[in-house]
Amino acid sequence: MRMIIWLLIGYCAYLLLKNRSRQELPREKTKGEDTHLDPVCGMYVAVEDAVVGKLEGERFYFCSMACLEKYREQLENKS
Repeated sequence: MRMIIWLLIGYCAYLLLKNRSRQELPREKTKGEDTHLDPVCGMYVAVEDAVVGKLEGERFYFCSMACLEKYREQLENKS
């Protein structure tokens, strides 16, 4: 019985470590694809997949709405 419990604990620990190592890495820029660097998370994002924000006529490209909102919060906190 103890052996089964230890095996289950070991398997759960293995799954946790496996999921932690799967963190998404920033996508690298590929040749021929128009990409921009997200100023919040540092991930390269393709123009056709990007969330676009404008500030004083300049466009900023974000990987998600969450990064756009974080950027807006950062701007509000600086003011």
